[in-house]
Amino acid sequence: MRIKKRQNGLIAQAIAGTHVVLLGWDIEVAALKKGILGFAIQRTDHTEGESYWLRGTKTFPDTTPPLAPGGDASSHDQPVQSFQWGDYTAKASHRYTYRLVPMYGAPGALTDGHPIELDVETEEEWSKPHSVFFNRGAIASQEYARKFQNKKPSEVGQPAYEWLSRGLLEAIIAFIKRAKDASFGLRGAFYEFQWKAVLDELGSARERHVDVQIVFDAIDNAAHDPVDKNEEAIADAGIGDFCGGFVNGKLMHNKFLVLTRNGKPVSVWTGSTNLTENGLFGHLNCGHAVDDKRVAQGYLDYWNELKADPGAAALRKYTGQNTPTPPNPPAAGTTLVFSPQKGLATLNRYGDLADRAQHGLFMTFAFGMSEVFHPVYEKDDEVLRFALMEKEGNGAGLAKAKEYISKLRKRPNVVVAVGHNIVMNEFDRWLKEISSAVANANVRWVHTKFMLVDPLSDEPIVVVGSANFSAASTDTNEENMLVIRGDTRVADIYLGEFMRSFAHYAFREAVYIHTQQGGREDDWKPQFLATDAAWLDRYGPAGSAGDLKRRYFSGR
Repeated sequence: MRIKKRQNGLIAQAIAGTHVVLLGWDIEVAALKKGILGFAIQRTDHTEGESYWLRGTKTFPDTTPPLAPGGDASSHDQPVQSFQWGDYTAKASHRYTYRLVPMYGAPGALTDGHPIELDVETEEEWSKPHSVFFNRGAIASQEYARKFQNKKPSEVGQPAYEWLSRGLLEAIIAFIKRAKDASFGLRGAFYEFQWKAVLDELGSARERHVDVQIVFDAIDNAAHDPVDKNEEAIADAGIGDFCGGFVNGKLMHNKFLVLTRNGKPVSVWTGSTNLTENGLFGHLNCGHAVDDKRVAQGYLDYWNELKADPGAAALRKYTGQNTPTPPNPPAAGTTLVFSPQKGLATLNRYGDLADRAQHGLFMTFAFGMSEVFHPVYEKDDEVLRFALMEKEGNGAGLAKAKEYISKLRKRPNVVVAVGHNIVMNEFDRWLKEISSAVANANVRWVHTKFMLVDPLSDEPIVVVGSANFSAASTDTNEENMLVIRGDTRVADIYLGEFMRSFAHYAFREAVYIHTQQGGREDDWKPQFLATDAAWLDRYGPAGSAGDLKRRYFSGR
């Protein structure tokens, strides 16, 4: 849900997903800026009967005692010097009131100004037609370091897995459990099909006489990956009788499961999540359930093609006839896109859709940014464009990609974050963080593949699925994508999760860049708050990143 309000010379907007509430605000009466030292944020949880000040990690320079490593402080004592805040501890289906209070005076002797209050209700986790689930995607975090002393989740066990899953694994299990008896069926296609809890749950469904059939990637390659691991996991789970390998392709990259009842498709689970330890608990991933018979039918028809394993030429003919390049703008509702396709028309169309943004564009890139999107991110206008990346590029093109992203960062309307972790103890009073949930991870930070075009408009466009925004994901791999237009609930959830992850990695990347340039802990200053209203200067120049973010998230 979204709510916008004007009160006491302030304007504020709240965007509530399931587990994230984004707050944006601005000062509309110039006199209120004089001497302002930031904002305190009080959250009242009406569902659980609690009220407290939200906390942050920045303090005034002479705060005594200083924060301990990994510590935080009340925003009523150490206010937020920003016009944006994300509450990443919100719970689904809860009622909250957020009270933003401008703070004046001097460090250690602050006084409250006149507040603005927003009443918010977070979204339910399961809804129709769309339900969206994100894992925490933050094993490189202060909370994980505090809770689990940076041990691998396999060493800690169930508490670490539950914290990292954040409901994602549980949602997959719940989806499978919807198949209650012999009147139900499950049809799945998976690239990495290995996590025991999911395979066991599918085995339990078969024991309930559910008609279960799975297609998994068994394509031969030099590394025998993921085929060997898939086959080993299937054998260990004892479910080989309903699992068949897909062999006639280059990368069967799907991760979807269709639920049927009485032979008719009723729902589909899809998204970016591979069924592995790293996929579920390590890098950022999402699962997306669609309770729509038409959408589920499209996936079931595609699954039947995959099961037949006819080869790329036949599949390209099928996708061209059944899921052609979506129109621009997309049709209202949900459009399906399956790969492989003949040519790159759909990839180019994604570039067209990105270019439609009038106010905001938000994209995740797991393996670098395709050149299709370069002209969009290079535009000289006041559209705010975010890019959250696992890394700048790959292989021989990495140096060139890094150079390009470095150039993009200099644009006032482009904001980029690349995954990193804190690599030294007590840097900026932060604890050292581990880099991955597993010993060898191809992707450590960001694995999602989604694009949000004007997510705060009445007609947002969300593109999400298994396919990276790349040529190979369009014309070579077996993939699936959803193009969703006009669903503000879906857009609100994805935007909140994007900004949660973006904020997480933007700071870590700033630390990384500082250390790569020879910086030391004692010359790192961003942990300190300004002692006067000079912090406002970051949000002042018209057209600057600060100005654009302030206006966009406050709803001005």
